Amino acid sequence: MRRQAKTASLGVEAVPRDRAVVGAPSSLAARSESDIVNRAMRPREWAMLITLSALWGGSFFFNALAVKDLPPFTIVFLRAGLAAIILNAALPLARLRLPRNARIWGAFFGMGFLNNVVPFTLFVWGQTHIASGLASILNATTPLFAVVVAHVFTRDEKLTGSRFLGVLLGLAGVTLMLGPKALAGAGLPGLAADTLAELACLCAAFSYACAGVYGRRFTRLGVAPLATATGQVTASAIILAPIAFLADRPWTLPTPGLAALGAVLGLAVFSTALGYILYFRLLATAGATNLLLVTFLLPVSTLVLGTLVLGERIVASELLGMACIGLGLIAIDGRWRKTLRSRMSRRHA
Repeated sequence: MRRQAKTASLGVEAVPRDRAVVGAPSSLAARSESDIVNRAMRPREWAMLITLSALWGGSFFFNALAVKDLPPFTIVFLRAGLAAIILNAALPLARLRLPRNARIWGAFFGMGFLNNVVPFTLFVWGQTHIASGLASILNATTPLFAVVVAHVFTRDEKLTGSRFLGVLLGLAGVTLMLGPKALAGAGLPGLAADTLAELACLCAAFSYACAGVYGRRFTRLGVAPLATATGQVTASAIILAPIAFLADRPWTLPTPGLAALGAVLGLAVFSTALGYILYFRLLATAGATNLLLVTFLLPVSTLVLGTLVLGERIVASELLGMACIGLGLIAIDGRWRKTLRSRMSRRHA
C-alpha cells in the first residue's frame, strides 16, 4: 500500500494486471519500465515508428480537406467513432475482448481525453486558421513537452543532455524543412485568430505529451495494445458524441463533398485505427520519449509523399532539415553513446 501511494502519478502507479483481457502482453508487463525506455530501439521498432509517421503525417492533409465542408467537432467525432467501430470489429478476430474492469475503463477515458479529444479538436480547429505545414511544426514540439513531463512524472525517463540536444536538433530540422513555406502566411490579416490557432496547436502537442506518459500504465495493467487502442478510441467517441451534436447540430449541415467524406474515412482508418495499433505497441516496447519521436518524422513523411506522388522537388533547406532530424533521432536513441563507450572500453582494456 505504501509503495502504491508513493508511485501514483501521471502514468506511474502500482496496479494489478487485468486478467479479463485475453492475450494481454504478460511478457511486456513483467518487464521493468526502465529496461524498456532506457535502451536503444530495435530495427523493428524503428520500422513501426516510420510507418506510424506516414499514417499520422496524412492526418494534416486529411484535416485540410475535411474542414472545407465540415465543422471541427463533427470531424473529430466521425474520426473517433468510425475508428471505434473498426477496432471493435477487429478485436474478436484477434481473440481479444475489452476488459470490464472499471479502473481500466477510467484509464481509457483519461487516455481518450488526452490523446484524442483535446489534440484532435485543437488541431482541426487550428487548421481552419493556419496552414497545415505550420501545424506540423507546432506538433513537432511534442517531444520537448514529453521530455519535461516524463522527467517530472516518471522515475525512469529522466531528462538527459543527449535527449534534450536531440529534441532541439529535431525541432530545428522541422523548422528548416517547413518554416519558410509554412510561416509565409502567419502575418496575414486576422493575426489574433492565427495566434490563437498556434496556441491551440501548442496545447494539443502538450496534451499528446501527457498522453504518452499517461499511457504507460496500460502495460502494467496487462492490456493488449489492440484492446488499449479500441478502448481509448471508444471512450473518445462517447465523450465527443454529445459535444458534436450540441455544438455542430450535424443534421442541419449541408451534405459534404466526396473529398471531405474520403478525408474523414482516411482519418478514421489509417490515421486513427491502424495508427493507434502501432502507437500502443510502440508505447509498450519503446517508452513514451522514444515513441514521440514520430512527431519529428511527420514532416519528413509528408515531404517524401509529396515528392513521390505529386512530383514536388526537394530543396537544399529540406535536405538540411532532414539531416538535423536524423542527428536528433540518433542523439535521443542513445545507441551512439553505447557504441562509443564500448569502443573506449576495448581500447583501454
